[in-house]
Amino acid sequence: MNESAAPPAPTLPTLPALGEAFPYWLKLGFISFGGPAGQISMMHAELVEKRRWISEHRFLHALNYCMLLPGPEAIQLAIYISWLMHGLAGAIVAGVLFFLPAFVLLSVLAAIYLNFGDLPQVAGIFYGIKPAVVAVVLFAAWRIGSRAIRNRLLGGIAALAFAGIFAFKIDFPWIVLAAAILGAVGGKLAPDKFKGGGGHGAADKSWGPALIDDHTPPPPHAAFSWGKLILTLTAFVLVWAAAMAAARGSETLWEMGEFFSGAAFLTIGGAYAVLPYVYQGAVEHFGWLTGPQMIDGLALGETTPGPLIMVVTWVGYIGGVTKAVFADPVAAGWAGAAAATFFTLLPSFMFIVVGAPLVEATRGELKFTAPLTGITAAVVGVILNLAVFFAWHTFWPKATETAPFSGPFEWLPVAVAIAAFLALGKYKQDIIRVIAACALLGLALSFVR
Repeated sequence: MNESAAPPAPTLPTLPALGEAFPYWLKLGFISFGGPAGQISMMHAELVEKRRWISEHRFLHALNYCMLLPGPEAIQLAIYISWLMHGLAGAIVAGVLFFLPAFVLLSVLAAIYLNFGDLPQVAGIFYGIKPAVVAVVLFAAWRIGSRAIRNRLLGGIAALAFAGIFAFKIDFPWIVLAAAILGAVGGKLAPDKFKGGGGHGAADKSWGPALIDDHTPPPPHAAFSWGKLILTLTAFVLVWAAAMAAARGSETLWEMGEFFSGAAFLTIGGAYAVLPYVYQGAVEHFGWLTGPQMIDGLALGETTPGPLIMVVTWVGYIGGVTKAVFADPVAAGWAGAAAATFFTLLPSFMFIVVGAPLVEATRGELKFTAPLTGITAAVVGVILNLAVFFAWHTFWPKATETAPFSGPFEWLPVAVAIAAFLALGKYKQDIIRVIAACALLGLALSFVR
């Protein structure tokens, strides 16, 4: 009886030079649609399954650490893997290429928006996508809430967070702090109610030997020592201080540096969690842009590659022009965009380059803590408030703070928002397709209105 020969076992891949890995990280920056879940799935398929640069367990170990950090976990995961392979240079290359396409594209779109946003066709497109944004944010609250709200206690924290930011206008950082305290206390008094969930756990799949395999020791540059940690942290602080010193010549750029540095440490639970904080500061406090402009920026952020937190590029560009940080509006816009992006993402590089050696030295399953569980629950209430805010601006476009329901009520955006929510939730349609369809509807309406 003849038996077919078994397929040859896959060979161990060789370490690519940084120049050889460069095209992949560049490609990832242009195709990283679909939010963090989609971006992480792309990296898993390419780096774990196809190229086998890193094993399943090591990939998930890195991801679990990134999930615990403030900031966009997908870009941090790319930084982590590239740092593990090529050190600091690899971290910079992967991280910069991940966000660079979105940075350039959103800056260009902001310039077009400021110059041509009043054209009927352009206004029609944004008329269509505004209710889609309402649906997207509401769907995000539902999706995160379905995972995070596992009992009445966590539901109560979410409700308190919503009431705090909606009714009492409590600033987002105080809500995060209160949620963390409630989580810490709850973890001691009712530990079963505050057990971490949503972790990625261990995996049993294998696609053959990997360059960084389950038991591969960390490379020399990843060796942990307290002296290296202190020196590396000091270097990042000096880089931040130098950037702040460079921004001192403009009050607006200095304020952006302070504000977005703080925002970077508050993005626990994803970009949607920090957007209310960005809105409070950028719209209400500093006046860098208006509420409708913020909604339009979020819509474009959803349809461009890169992490959603890149909406700060849009905020920075429009803020730079609005506050005239330079006489030339183009230079002012790019300066604002660069400041907002740099100060928002610098901590993501710091968290990996400083903290990853310790993570590698103590490799094991990382779990969510009780305070983080409380924060995640509060994030649901905060995102729901954001959806309410966007809905108010969309359904009552003429309303103001002093007259919250003045002007006509727009029924058509309500219908579009409901249809978009159903498309996302019930029919599992892609966010980009939903926004594109709503944009085309708005464009068509611009010719008949």
